[in-house]
Amino acid sequence: EIIAAHARSAGFALASLPEKADIVLVNTCAFIRDAREESINAILEACAWKAAGRCRAVMVCGCLPQRYRAELAREMPEVDAFIGLDAIPEIGLVLRRLAQGESGIRHITQDAQRVIEPPAGRPLFTAGAYAYLKAAEGCDNRCAFCAIPAIRGAHRSRPIAAIVREAEDLLQRGVRELNLISQDITAYGADLPGEANLPRLLRALDAIGGRFWIRLLYGHPAHVTEQLLDAMGELPRVCHYLDLPIQHSHPEMLAAMRRPLPRGGMENLFREIRRRLPDAVLRTTCLVGFPGETPLHFAHLLDFTADVRFDHLGVFKFSPETGTPAAKMRPRPAARTMLRRERQLMLRQRRRVAEAARARLGQTALLLVESPAPRRPGVMLARSAGCAPEVDGVTFLAGATRSCRPGAFIRARYTGIRGYDMEARPAAERAAGGG
Repeated sequence: EIIAAHARSAGFALASLPEKADIVLVNTCAFIRDAREESINAILEACAWKAAGRCRAVMVCGCLPQRYRAELAREMPEVDAFIGLDAIPEIGLVLRRLAQGESGIRHITQDAQRVIEPPAGRPLFTAGAYAYLKAAEGCDNRCAFCAIPAIRGAHRSRPIAAIVREAEDLLQRGVRELNLISQDITAYGADLPGEANLPRLLRALDAIGGRFWIRLLYGHPAHVTEQLLDAMGELPRVCHYLDLPIQHSHPEMLAAMRRPLPRGGMENLFREIRRRLPDAVLRTTCLVGFPGETPLHFAHLLDFTADVRFDHLGVFKFSPETGTPAAKMRPRPAARTMLRRERQLMLRQRRRVAEAARARLGQTALLLVESPAPRRPGVMLARSAGCAPEVDGVTFLAGATRSCRPGAFIRARYTGIRGYDMEARPAAERAAGGG
């Protein structure tokens, strides 16, 4: 969205499809092998369009050129411009150079250090009901398996006033869910002078007033404080939703991963969250197959996730990342062992999700309406406060009335289950019908 805003300000129009563009821009990820492969495939596809005469130039930006600046330029000479993370605000200037026929452009700093402010009125690629609001960039955690600090640099927070201004702009444009994101949202403000921290940011956003949700995404269990939980419990617009990737539960594995334990231990943290926020919805991710993970370690993880009863859970298989300490660690569980452990965790989680879905049948919930459901006339896609966009389930809202428009909050009653998703109807409809 930020890239698109800078392109527009430089006088360029966004094409409806890549195939219709004069310049194709590929924004990349380099977090793990699967992400790199997806990014490279997109680059190769764009270069094939250029070779066939369907576009004039190809630009690659984001994490992949930031991490592999020398290798990419050498192995992909057909790419006309490589742009690193700190050069994003200069996208418009680079596009003009490409439009004039220039190529071989390399605009990548050695390290990512900037705090980039999103332009006001940027285009939203999220259909309008929700938006992402980046509070900080970079990461100071040094997990043994993770290359993000080497790619995106040290943690650097935006000022509270700047985030509030952006939130006000988004809300004035009809956004009704602000998803606060960073590489570690729970570390927000640690680098700022004074007393800026995540609870203060939440209070400043909540004070804007009006009807909207604030959701926290991508936290670290060791950085959850009592002050944060108090703020979440007190502020009416903050969803009782915490995305806290644990990666593992066994102390030996966490030590090997260089993941500090929360004060009082992992078990105590989640007990405290449930005590202070009884209706809290918990999302996590787990990493299986880390070097040295034994059957005993994995059994501990299985039991821990069952005890906590996470509402949403994802699993990653270990990916050795060049330059990280874990890349040199041994022994590594076999690929088939990692796959089996991934399947075991996800099977356990599917049972948990199915049980929770059955318990919701007949209950009512406040839903945020997002958009019409594809190929289902009269049905809208909606989400509860317990489901984050794009990663969690949705609710198919049937019997939609005129008030069920994108961005509206509707109280609905759950009527059915569709895998990880739910079905519902407006709650007033059942009352009116006497059912």
